[in-house]
Amino acid sequence: MSENKDILLSIRNLKTHFHVRKRVIRAVDGVSLDVRAGKTLGLVGESGCGKSITAHTILRLLPKTARIKDGEIIFHSRKRQPVDLLKLQPSGKEMRGIRGNDISMIFQDPMSSLNPVYRIGDQIVESILEHENTTRAEAMERALEMLKRLSIPSAEKRIREYPHQFSGGMKQRVMIAMGLICNPELLIADEPTTALDVTIQAQILELMQELQRQLGFTIILITHNMGIVADVADDVAVMYMGKIMEFGSKEDVFLRPSHPYTRALLKSVPVLGNSGRDLLEPIRGSTPDPSDLPEGCSFAPRCDFAKPECGQAIPYVDVGNGHLVRCVLAEGREVRDGQ
Repeated sequence: MSENKDILLSIRNLKTHFHVRKRVIRAVDGVSLDVRAGKTLGLVGESGCGKSITAHTILRLLPKTARIKDGEIIFHSRKRQPVDLLKLQPSGKEMRGIRGNDISMIFQDPMSSLNPVYRIGDQIVESILEHENTTRAEAMERALEMLKRLSIPSAEKRIREYPHQFSGGMKQRVMIAMGLICNPELLIADEPTTALDVTIQAQILELMQELQRQLGFTIILITHNMGIVADVADDVAVMYMGKIMEFGSKEDVFLRPSHPYTRALLKSVPVLGNSGRDLLEPIRGSTPDPSDLPEGCSFAPRCDFAKPECGQAIPYVDVGNGHLVRCVLAEGREVRDGQ
């Protein structure tokens, strides 16, 4: 991965495993990523590939069955010296100071994060009071300004209302307000629009992009939707069964995909105006048991280009311009139909 000084977050060989009865599930299995400051990284892949567990590992918000087996997550904050988040105690003072303050997260279902018995304003203010030395009145004024910035109508009234009085799109705006209220450097958005209809999805994504331009924060956008990634991301990481299969700029990954899994994902996405000329191609087969992954490339059993070498450990290949691919067929060239 890149050694660019503009990197905000550097993940190296991250391994997060789950111990369930006698099974070991390698949810994150050697992930390496660089997240550029002020940019949006799209982390994309099928459900269950390890995207959300990667995010929860960054924030040190893992269940008791999870074990971080290896790796480092270096956070290059503007406010402090670089720190390996994996060396901090999850419930310790330093990690709690980073979580919600320097690194925030918004989730797929706002109702699972919003407390139904507390007013919206009180829930936004709680984060400010936790991390900053300010009065409740000053914090409430900041919360009100954030709601206005997020285009919530009648913000003065709505800040005193409860979550059940908000629509799905408005709840997600509240979640964005909670995530940004302490001016974090990194916002992790885990499937932030999945539960919303298409029109509201577009509004939320446009709003996040506008706020990013205004405030300069970095986004990790976790999604299975390649269309969303094509619209908003600067860099793209394609994940499959705990590993990053392909990483590069949006242009490289979408216009010059070099891993068969990336190509399969792109072929399964509807294209506006296609008129049925090119039929969608589902990815054949099914994902393997995460507690019994094949040796080498875990996508090989579903791959039309699989070779005997795919059963061995496969390093990244740089096919140009920092475009990294974990595939034996990507030795400096693209994977093409019929190869």
